[in-house]
Amino acid sequence: MRTSKLARATGTLFLLAALGAAAHADGGMTRAQVKADLAEAMRSGNMLAAGESGLTAYEEHPQLYPAHVVVAGKTRAQVQAELAEAIRTGDMLASDESGLKLNEEHPQRYARARATMAAVAASTSGGAAQ
Repeated sequence: MRTSKLARATGTLFLLAALGAAAHADGGMTRAQVKADLAEAMRSGNMLAAGESGLTAYEEHPQLYPAHVVVAGKTRAQVQAELAEAIRTGDMLASDESGLKLNEEHPQRYARARATMAAVAASTSGGAAQ
Protein backbone atom coordinates (compact mmCIF):
# COMPACT_ATOMS: atom_id res chain seq x y z
CA MET A 1 0.00 0.00 0.00
CA ARG A 2 2.77 2.40 0.96
CA THR A 3 4.80 1.59 -2.16
CA SER A 4 1.73 2.17 -4.29
CA LYS A 5 1.27 5.68 -2.87
CA LEU A 6 4.96 6.41 -3.32
CA ALA A 7 4.89 5.20 -6.92
CA ARG A 8 1.78 7.25 -7.64
CA ALA A 9 3.30 10.38 -6.08
CA THR A 10 6.54 9.88 -8.02
CA GLY A 11 4.64 9.37 -11.27
CA THR A 12 2.62 12.52 -10.64
CA LEU A 13 5.77 14.54 -9.99
CA PHE A 14 7.37 13.28 -13.20
CA LEU A 15 4.21 14.13 -15.15
CA LEU A 16 4.07 17.63 -13.69
CA ALA A 17 7.78 18.14 -14.40
CA ALA A 18 7.31 17.03 -18.01
CA LEU A 19 4.30 19.29 -18.46
CA GLY A 20 6.17 22.18 -16.90
CA ALA A 21 9.15 21.61 -19.16
CA ALA A 22 6.90 21.45 -22.23
CA ALA A 23 5.11 24.65 -21.22
CA HIS A 24 8.42 26.36 -20.54
CA ALA A 25 9.84 25.24 -23.90
CA ASP A 26 6.83 26.76 -25.68
CA GLY A 27 7.34 30.07 -23.93
CA GLY A 28 4.41 31.62 -25.79
CA MET A 29 1.93 31.89 -22.93
CA THR A 30 2.07 34.02 -19.83
CA ARG A 31 1.02 32.83 -16.41
CA ALA A 32 -2.19 34.84 -16.70
CA GLN A 33 -3.01 33.20 -20.04
CA VAL A 34 -2.44 29.74 -18.58
CA LYS A 35 -4.66 30.55 -15.61
CA ALA A 36 -7.37 31.89 -17.95
CA ASP A 37 -7.17 28.74 -20.12
CA LEU A 38 -7.43 26.53 -17.04
CA ALA A 39 -10.44 28.47 -15.73
CA GLU A 40 -12.15 28.19 -19.14
CA ALA A 41 -11.44 24.44 -19.34
CA MET A 42 -12.84 23.94 -15.86
CA ARG A 43 -15.93 26.03 -16.66
CA SER A 44 -16.68 24.21 -19.91
CA GLY A 45 -15.75 20.70 -18.74
CA ASN A 46 -12.92 20.29 -21.25
CA MET A 47 -10.64 18.63 -18.70
CA LEU A 48 -10.12 14.92 -18.26
CA ALA A 49 -12.47 13.50 -15.68
CA ALA A 50 -11.19 11.57 -12.70
CA GLY A 51 -10.70 7.88 -13.28
CA GLU A 52 -9.46 5.83 -16.18
CA SER A 53 -12.28 6.40 -18.65
CA GLY A 54 -10.39 8.93 -20.76
CA LEU A 55 -13.53 11.04 -21.05
CA THR A 56 -13.75 14.74 -20.37
CA ALA A 57 -15.88 16.02 -17.52
CA TYR A 58 -18.38 17.33 -20.11
CA GLU A 59 -18.66 13.89 -21.71
CA GLU A 60 -19.27 12.22 -18.35
CA HIS A 61 -21.76 14.77 -16.98
CA PRO A 62 -23.06 17.05 -19.77
CA GLN A 63 -25.90 18.34 -17.59
CA LEU A 64 -23.38 20.12 -15.33
CA TYR A 65 -21.84 22.26 -18.08
CA PRO A 66 -23.09 24.75 -20.68
CA ALA A 67 -24.12 23.21 -24.00
CA HIS A 68 -21.55 23.28 -26.79
CA VAL A 69 -22.45 25.52 -29.71
CA VAL A 70 -22.99 23.55 -32.90
CA VAL A 71 -22.17 25.41 -36.08
CA ALA A 72 -24.51 24.70 -38.97
CA GLY A 73 -22.77 22.91 -41.81
CA LYS A 74 -23.32 23.08 -45.53
CA THR A 75 -26.38 21.67 -47.19
CA ARG A 76 -26.20 18.60 -49.39
CA ALA A 77 -26.78 20.76 -52.47
CA GLN A 78 -23.88 23.07 -51.51
CA VAL A 79 -21.52 20.13 -51.04
CA GLN A 80 -22.59 18.60 -54.36
CA ALA A 81 -22.07 21.96 -56.13
CA GLU A 82 -18.58 22.28 -54.63
CA LEU A 83 -17.75 18.72 -55.70
CA ALA A 84 -18.95 19.37 -59.25
CA GLU A 85 -16.84 22.55 -59.41
CA ALA A 86 -13.77 20.72 -58.07
CA ILE A 87 -14.20 17.96 -60.64
CA ARG A 88 -14.64 20.51 -63.44
CA THR A 89 -11.54 22.50 -62.47
CA GLY A 90 -9.40 19.51 -61.45
CA ASP A 91 -9.07 20.83 -57.93
CA MET A 92 -9.03 17.30 -56.47
CA LEU A 93 -6.13 15.13 -55.36
CA ALA A 94 -4.88 12.69 -57.95
CA SER A 95 -5.30 9.01 -57.13
CA ASP A 96 -1.56 8.35 -57.11
CA GLU A 97 1.02 9.00 -54.40
CA SER A 98 2.29 12.29 -55.80
CA GLY A 99 0.14 14.47 -53.56
CA LEU A 100 -0.62 16.72 -56.52
CA LYS A 101 -4.04 17.90 -57.62
CA LEU A 102 -5.38 16.75 -60.97
CA ASN A 103 -5.00 20.23 -62.49
CA GLU A 104 -1.33 20.25 -61.40
CA GLU A 105 -0.66 16.79 -62.77
CA HIS A 106 -2.51 17.34 -66.08
CA PRO A 107 -2.71 21.11 -66.69
CA GLN A 108 -3.65 20.63 -70.36
CA ARG A 109 -6.94 18.96 -69.36
CA TYR A 110 -8.07 21.89 -67.24
CA ALA A 111 -6.77 24.89 -69.23
CA ARG A 112 -10.25 25.94 -70.40
CA ALA A 113 -11.66 25.78 -66.87
CA ARG A 114 -8.79 27.97 -65.62
CA ALA A 115 -9.35 30.45 -68.43
CA THR A 116 -13.07 30.62 -67.63
CA MET A 117 -12.34 31.16 -63.95
CA ALA A 118 -9.82 33.91 -64.77
CA ALA A 119 -12.35 35.65 -67.03
CA VAL A 120 -15.02 35.51 -64.34
CA ALA A 121 -12.59 36.84 -61.74
CA ALA A 122 -11.52 39.67 -64.06
CA SER A 123 -15.10 40.69 -64.82
CA THR A 124 -16.02 40.59 -61.12
CA SER A 125 -13.05 42.67 -60.03
CA GLY A 126 -13.58 45.07 -62.95
CA GLY A 127 -17.23 45.56 -62.00
CA ALA A 128 -16.31 46.22 -58.38
CA ALA A 129 -13.73 48.87 -59.34
CA GLN A 130 -16.30 50.96 -61.26
